[in-house]
Amino acid sequence: MSPERSKRKSGSPNPKDKAAADTVRLLTRRKQTLALAESCTGGFIANQITNVPGASKMFKGGVVSYSNEAKQKFLGVSVETLKQHGAVSKEVAGEMADGARRQFRADYAVAVTGIAGPTGGTKAKPTGTVFIAVAREGGNIVEQKLNQFDREEFKRVTARQALELLGKAVAAPLAIKR
Repeated sequence: MSPERSKRKSGSPNPKDKAAADTVRLLTRRKQTLALAESCTGGFIANQITNVPGASKMFKGGVVSYSNEAKQKFLGVSVETLKQHGAVSKEVAGEMADGARRQFRADYAVAVTGIAGPTGGTKAKPTGTVFIAVAREGGNIVEQKLNQFDREEFKRVTARQALELLGKAVAAPLAIKR
């Protein structure tokens, strides 16, 4: 066990996971729920959420939809959207978030789709490109980021960004433009 880990009290969230702890606290306090649709993070956001004690009060579940087939089958992403915009696009991220929110009957859903690398990037969508969507009543919020890190750091940074965007959407829904 690392010295950092052994110094923390049992059940205390890792300070690096503050966004997840804040998300769980905020949605629990508001009696609202969350679902996830993850592609490029491979379940990392769900891992962060479920590491927080009490997450079961607000977290309904998630889908790791790494393939286009899974995006279609489990989240209802349309073939046309995938063909026209590609899996790594704001349109697909939005459809993934809508699908997760619908499937889990959640108040909010977060979706991420991107290119973790080190290969797969193009000039138009370089390695590190990621789209983060939050679905909620009243519409979606989608942001594009460029996280050019190794795969592990890409997942950590993307998860933090996704949870921070969710936090902003929940705390001040009218302040964020679509």
